[in-house]
Amino acid sequence: MKKKYNFLNKISTQVRYETIKLVHSTNTAHLGSSLSCVDILVASYFLKNGLKNKVNNLKNVKETFILSKGHAAPALYAVLQKKKYISKRSLYSYSKPNSFLEEHPNIRINGILVSSGSLGHGLSYAAGLSLGDKINKKMNKHIVLMSDGECNEGSVWEAAMFITGKKLKNILVLIDCNKWQATERTNQVLKIEPMRDKWKSFGWKVYEINGHNFESIDKVFYKFNKNPIPTAVICRTVKGKGVSFMEDNNLWHYRSPNQKEFIKAKEELGIK
Repeated sequence: MKKKYNFLNKISTQVRYETIKLVHSTNTAHLGSSLSCVDILVASYFLKNGLKNKVNNLKNVKETFILSKGHAAPALYAVLQKKKYISKRSLYSYSKPNSFLEEHPNIRINGILVSSGSLGHGLSYAAGLSLGDKINKKMNKHIVLMSDGECNEGSVWEAAMFITGKKLKNILVLIDCNKWQATERTNQVLKIEPMRDKWKSFGWKVYEINGHNFESIDKVFYKFNKNPIPTAVICRTVKGKGVSFMEDNNLWHYRSPNQKEFIKAKEELGIK
């Protein structure tokens, strides 16, 4: 069991490095937000209880993954490269002229099924897909990764109410709670806590876990697969996770590392 999770830790380290490299080389933003959800992304794509879509076979998708916090696209691209949805060459075209790998997901990229980035829309999209499944008597799985700051959007709660009101199933929401948004602490912008009670009040099954612990994420996936009712997972995370001088430092919401900082981050990750 431990071997499996150790393997995932290694993948997360590699994904963090590639994410930092992409942001550094293009002088783009949202590094801290990308690093906080790396372990959630890796768990979703590499755990047996997570996504099971076969590589390059997206015509008859039975599962969707929606990165509703689309500004974390660099981390998602790095994971897709590890899963061989996209090539290394394509990955390194990130944010360059004529590349589909933009700063937010684009459906022209292999493995991206939903364009996102305008916050608060991902859960509504999943609700529509799930309603279609109910009408067509299908049981497809829909996973949505959103941020805690995104829960300030009224559309999130409209979708949450719609999903339970229409008795839809097979929707798993993973909330990257890193306690920050663009300008200040999430709970200072709007009092979003207690997050657990809010989701429960909308009729959702709720779990609260360490969003950097693969065993905890795995257990939630297992329980959801056994009973696919609308489930919200509050993943307590650290913005900038993996690099000491970036952790819990909102400076890295918009800043990209200079050469000296990039080398220091690479050393901390143990990349040679």
